[in-house]
Amino acid sequence: MSQSIAVVVVSYQSASTLDECLLRLRAAQDVSEIRVVDNNSSDGSMDIAQRHAVADARVRFIANPDNPGFATACNQGAEECSAPWLAFVNPDLLVEPQTLARLRDLGQPLGDCVLGVEQVDEQGNADAAVRRRDPDFAAMLRHPGAGSRLSVPADHSAPLQVVQALSGALLLMPRSLLMRLGGWDRGYRLHAEDLDLCRRARQAGATVAIANDLQVVHVRGVSSRSRPFFVEWHKHRGLWRYFCKFEARQRSLPVRIGVWGAIWAHAALQVPRLLLR
Repeated sequence: MSQSIAVVVVSYQSASTLDECLLRLRAAQDVSEIRVVDNNSSDGSMDIAQRHAVADARVRFIANPDNPGFATACNQGAEECSAPWLAFVNPDLLVEPQTLARLRDLGQPLGDCVLGVEQVDEQGNADAAVRRRDPDFAAMLRHPGAGSRLSVPADHSAPLQVVQALSGALLLMPRSLLMRLGGWDRGYRLHAEDLDLCRRARQAGATVAIANDLQVVHVRGVSSRSRPFFVEWHKHRGLWRYFCKFEARQRSLPVRIGVWGAIWAHAALQVPRLLLR
């Protein structure tokens, strides 16, 4: 039985890294399909995708006339694939030839699973936010920033470390699991959709884990640099959607109001930092 991998890349203003990303994916072991979904970029990203599609029949692209968001674009790409394994890879992420195949090999004995790998920047510094926990809204009420700190430490004694959630910059899963979950939640524009997907996968009995012995280079923030306020707005909007979806019904009205206030207080605290940047 084929265990090939389809890769979905969602691009937006990603021309600076997309070419290298696609070159590496085309050289990756067992990748049978590559789908680039572009969310109305104006920086030449589509020209890059077209060039790769001409050179390699495995590459196809979807050019959205607007920006419907990351989750919607992920679903669009997945719907155009047929391989039994799906990998969602950011356009600013550079994979090694064996990484996706080795990650798939780790996932096969697990059955339903959502898997990630260590991510490092161009200087080799690990991204602490790759391994995540669910947001702690009780902590957020005590301090607006506390509940939004999601990173958990690496356990290097475990080659495959089970966690509650992973960074959406690279996720691999069986296609059948994504279909059973109904895909990514289109109600998120960007940010928190990876937390949502991992939580729903766990609720469906899947294992969420990171392969600590595998790593990729992540040139962070390529798409978000051009619209920092837009990104922060949707980051906090996504967190509120996540709370409403998973926890609000179990909370009293005063708690719901408090969480809403804490989320947007934290958003307001980001404004000076963004202005200074």
